[in-house]
Amino acid sequence: MSHDIEIIGDGCAALSFAARASEVKGSVTLIKPTKAPPAKDHVWGFWSDPILQGAQKMAKQTWNKWAVITHNECAVLESKAKPYNAFKRSDWTKHCQQLAELSGVKIIDEQDWQQSSDSLLFDTRPPIVPDGCVLQHFRGIEITTTEQKFDPNIAILMDFRVDQSKGMHFMYLLPYSETEALVESTIFSTTLVDEQYYLDSINKYLAKYYQVTDYTISHEENGVIPLGNLSPHDAKIPGLGANGGATRPASGYAFLFIQRQINAAIEQAKRGKQLSFTNPHKRLDLWMDSVLLTVLKQWPEQGPRMFIRMAKALNGDQFVNFLSGDAGYWTRLKVILAMPKWPFIKAVTRHIIPSRKVTKPVVA
Repeated sequence: MSHDIEIIGDGCAALSFAARASEVKGSVTLIKPTKAPPAKDHVWGFWSDPILQGAQKMAKQTWNKWAVITHNECAVLESKAKPYNAFKRSDWTKHCQQLAELSGVKIIDEQDWQQSSDSLLFDTRPPIVPDGCVLQHFRGIEITTTEQKFDPNIAILMDFRVDQSKGMHFMYLLPYSETEALVESTIFSTTLVDEQYYLDSINKYLAKYYQVTDYTISHEENGVIPLGNLSPHDAKIPGLGANGGATRPASGYAFLFIQRQINAAIEQAKRGKQLSFTNPHKRLDLWMDSVLLTVLKQWPEQGPRMFIRMAKALNGDQFVNFLSGDAGYWTRLKVILAMPKWPFIKAVTRHIIPSRKVTKPVVA
């Protein structure tokens, strides 16, 4: 079935689809929103997956080991089959733009756009963030030290040995070498903090645990990711990417799920069906995430305890599978049994398993 395809937006989801335009029938056009803020460069982390082989080739660094740390415990997990990788957003978007150009994809400004009468229209603009939403907000710096301070073999996914007064707070540290690393102060809370708070937290952390006080900065980044069940930007236009439910509600992880969402839609179109995008998450994972977010919102002090328990209950492959939506029932049960009981029992009573929604395109 052939239709022209129009996508509002030119970010990760839109460009990732445009890069595969040669696999669908009909032309593909991206519409750049007039009021969209300038794109920021970020370091994106992801675990290896067959669908991400192209992204893995661009990785700046890959780690087979990663750690979750609290004041009292440390869990180091390992996976040879599914290592953790990091690359720059700009590298991915440039790669996608090149492939899109080869496939004849058009990118036009919104003021120059008139929707085609028989096109399929999708929207990748950010979803609506409700009041009181849990936010994952962060500020990070890539640094170079004069002395060898980091272990490049272990990525630090969560180090909770920082101030917890503003919400669930941890350091995310990706060591590229013994002298280079991304260090990011990340908080889960319903309110943001002053910019200086992140930087002060990073400096205190580096000084206390790595004896680093002198460094140069090569890159800075910051962002806010709304978590939970979010409403689409425009209810009349089906969404793609974060606007189509691709972001994992409790972690903010989206890159893998965007690619899965796109791949499923393209495979469906190849079978002769009309192109449409579905929420890539399993209903059970969405329910578990909703419970977790309730706990983090009501009892953020439980955060370090929850994540260290989960890390210690699973091996590396199970940990990756759980966060990637590939866990079996036994792995999910191990996670549930590892959680502190009373906060989760209270949170469970507030939730029912949500329905899975399919977003179908608007045909003009």
